[in-house]
Amino acid sequence: MKKTDRILVYIAFLLILTVSAFSHELPVVEPEAVGLSTERLARIDKMMEKHIAQQKIAGGVILIARYGKIAYLGAHGMMDVEAEKPMAPDTMFRIASMTKQITSAAIMMLYEEGHFLLHEPVSKFIPAFKEMHVLPPEDAEDSASAVPATRQITIWNLLTHTSGLTYHWNERLGPLYNDAGITHGLLQDESTLAEKMKVLATIPLLHQPGEKVEYGLSIDVLGYLVEVVSGMPLDQFFAERIFKPLGMTDTHFFIPEAKRERMATVYERTGDGPIMRKSKEPTVQGSVIYSTDYPYNGPQTYFSGGAGLVSTAPDYVRFAQMILNNGELDGVRLLSRKTVELMTTHQLDEMGVDYGVGFGFGIALGKSNLKQLGSVGTYSGGGFFYTSFFIDPQEQMIGIFMAQLHPGAGALAERIRILSYQAITD
Repeated sequence: MKKTDRILVYIAFLLILTVSAFSHELPVVEPEAVGLSTERLARIDKMMEKHIAQQKIAGGVILIARYGKIAYLGAHGMMDVEAEKPMAPDTMFRIASMTKQITSAAIMMLYEEGHFLLHEPVSKFIPAFKEMHVLPPEDAEDSASAVPATRQITIWNLLTHTSGLTYHWNERLGPLYNDAGITHGLLQDESTLAEKMKVLATIPLLHQPGEKVEYGLSIDVLGYLVEVVSGMPLDQFFAERIFKPLGMTDTHFFIPEAKRERMATVYERTGDGPIMRKSKEPTVQGSVIYSTDYPYNGPQTYFSGGAGLVSTAPDYVRFAQMILNNGELDGVRLLSRKTVELMTTHQLDEMGVDYGVGFGFGIALGKSNLKQLGSVGTYSGGGFFYTSFFIDPQEQMIGIFMAQLHPGAGALAERIRILSYQAITD
């Protein structure tokens, strides 16, 4: 029996034991019990085996749930190639921007408690953001001198990435962020959200608040807003108000020493060459600087609301299922049905964007967005180190793809999503 065959047999055995091995998981059923085909789901195995054999990816964990039950949980390839350590269902991954959905949920929990209105300025709670400045257009006569903002950043602007904040890859603001020591959560930092967000407020915005969409550090500011309003550090709020109630025992900003051996290794791939183990030394790509060992090395004091978490597929599906269930899981309600409806509704009709933007989620707006298999109204997200998920209310289905590769392996995650849908038989 080949090593890959042995691994698949091992995974099948683990799948049978899922309920007892991971008491916090959703129930596990045969695919046919939830309208999926075992035979068709096996195409996922073949797709993963092909990419692993071609050294396009070291391995990954894929989870598909429907009607609140896990129908497929596959751990493929290696979490550490050099150590010959196979992937397992409880392998831990740097989920990066898949943190944003959890931070957005935390904000909406506080919103439900009446602490603020979404169109209130964030400066009401973080005064440093009251007097912001904005870079003029690049073609302006003086494109370097910032001008006063014509309006304040609202909490809604932060939730929809219309605040004017960006990420370090922006050529105009990236160098300023680095010079000021602003981080994005994927690099060791000895400061705190409170310290860094106040510094961020001294740097110009890329555009006027509410003028356009720019993916960036908005959700980190919301992470600090959670701290200000709740009186708790962000990691404590997540642990007490979200992870513990949902039974998410393997989701952390920084992993405990006892769990470090379950952390997947990050690989990189350039061009058409084979994957290579990513160096633990910080990687510098223009103004973007990131490391792979931040979840367990360093001061562990900065809790990035936009990119900081580590999790597993069985853990993250519990959060996703709570959202799909309109805010409730196993008798525990974190959000109301109307709040989830708002979070997963496109917010930017007036801006004329051709993609859906909710609070933390991308949304498939209409049939014009469906160039591949899927459903109108599906919402989704992904992370820097090649993790992604989708939640389909129409089909009552969740798909989670987790790997550790940067840049990602082309369209593999999209192919896995398609293979999830083609397995529907009801």
